[in-house]
Amino acid sequence: MAHIKLPEFEEMTPAIQDRARPILEKTGKLGDIFKLLAIDEKIYFATDMMIQKYLLDETALSYDIKEAIALLISKENGCKMCVDVHKSIAKMLGLSEEKIEKILQGVDAIDTDAKEKALLNFCIRAAQKDSYKILKEEIDALKDLGYSDVEIVEAVAITGYFNYINTLSNVFGLGQ
Repeated sequence: MAHIKLPEFEEMTPAIQDRARPILEKTGKLGDIFKLLAIDEKIYFATDMMIQKYLLDETALSYDIKEAIALLISKENGCKMCVDVHKSIAKMLGLSEEKIEKILQGVDAIDTDAKEKALLNFCIRAAQKDSYKILKEEIDALKDLGYSDVEIVEAVAITGYFNYINTLSNVFGLGQ
């Protein structure tokens, strides 16, 4: 039960209803995070834009890497709701149950190359409160592995998005 009253679809503004209706029609329900965001139209649409541009649009990073970041950061942040949601999304994208479970065991358990592991470990490091201590040399090491500036910025943006959404979910007790 959420720590604050979440609006039902009928209580949302018409603009939010228009955006949320396809989700409701496709899945039969709106998740708690969508309801929480719908409390304020500006927050809803700002977050929706991040979801569209970071996670749903085709970008420099593959959907597999983006979902691995989602799962790892959500697990690090103790956000059970986000882990559960992204396990389902990862399955829809074709990741096997075995791969998902390995991701949730941590980067070292994932059957992937050293390049991808380095990026995922960097994202976990970037999610920490002391991320201001990350050195240029750590970013250069990713570049030396072949990552572009765009890929690195995108990975950190997705990491930051999950810190944001996990915080909202955890603070307001969503999915409990």
